[in-house]
Amino acid sequence: MPFITECAVESCSYNVGAACHALAITVGDPPHAQCDTFFVTAFKGGDPAAAGQVGACKMTDCRHNSRLECQAAGIAVGPGRQGADCLTYSPR
Repeated sequence: MPFITECAVESCSYNVGAACHALAITVGDPPHAQCDTFFVTAFKGGDPAAAGQVGACKMTDCRHNSRLECQAAGIAVGPGRQGADCLTYSPR
């Protein structure tokens, strides 16, 4: 699973110091490459010792997607239309 190399969405409960600590995220709810794991709450969650990874990707038109699995070396997540977007998303 590719690592989330950067998360610039400070409001996400899994973001601590620009790093994602969700064990695995899901990307996409076509037609938009959003981080479906994005969540806002009053406390921080995830595993503080773990670096987030991409568990699944529903963006079948992305050049990094193979059988709903991300094949990118790593991804960046940043502010999007409705929370957080996969900035590595690249349509074929």
